[in-house]
Amino acid sequence: MIKNLQILPKITIALVVAVFFVSCKSKKIISDTSSNGKKLNTRTLVKNHYANTLDFKTLRGRLKIDYTDGSDSQGYTVSFRMEKDKAIWLSATLGVVKAYITPTRVSFYNRLQNEYFDGDFTYLSNLLGTDLDYQKVQNLLLGESLFDLRKEKYNTVEHNNQYQLSPKKANELFMTLLQIEPNNYKVAGMQLTQPQKSRVLDVQYKEYQQIDKKLVPNIIDIYVKDKEKENTIELTFKNIELNKSFKLPYKIPTGFKEIVLE
Repeated sequence: MIKNLQILPKITIALVVAVFFVSCKSKKIISDTSSNGKKLNTRTLVKNHYANTLDFKTLRGRLKIDYTDGSDSQGYTVSFRMEKDKAIWLSATLGVVKAYITPTRVSFYNRLQNEYFDGDFTYLSNLLGTDLDYQKVQNLLLGESLFDLRKEKYNTVEHNNQYQLSPKKANELFMTLLQIEPNNYKVAGMQLTQPQKSRVLDVQYKEYQQIDKKLVPNIIDIYVKDKEKENTIELTFKNIELNKSFKLPYKIPTGFKEIVLE
């Protein structure tokens, strides 16, 4: 990995996992996760989870990012735009750093260092320690399961007033745990681990907010561990507008040096 990437990959990964669906109107914070004694079987739980899938065409807003790697802590506020299922556009500090993400492309550039990266999701997968694609990133940001829960059988137990789902068929190389809030069937947390590689991805949805009668994440905590490296990212979403017309201007400046990742 190139040493002089500095904060650029940190911003990029934080921004990519920070796109979400929300509106600036009628904002209400939701924090109650009590099950109120409700008991559901796995099939009904999965059905209710997918019944709450969010739908939109475009969004734009601002994102507050707090990042720490154990020795260094930094905070940023960036602008972002998203066209669902098509593209994510991100801009920090008057366009000094920009990122553009599509289902087949991960690209960013830094005017301070005259560098750019233009590749695929392999880069983000290596940073997070788990395979990613565009759909998984969207689900992560919307409080929905990274994996299709309808394609595998799961065990469901109640724990700490939440429903916990784990695959019935154990995978020695890859372990997953999904926590579902019982009142709205959104994801409360998810953990993906690869024990043999000492990799952990832990995502916690600290708060949901009610926007036009729909629930969307308000604050997301992301913890990433890969052998000796540990990174924590807190994402707070602000001033979001839905279904507005906008452009996604992105062009790598000429003369910039390409970042080659090992």
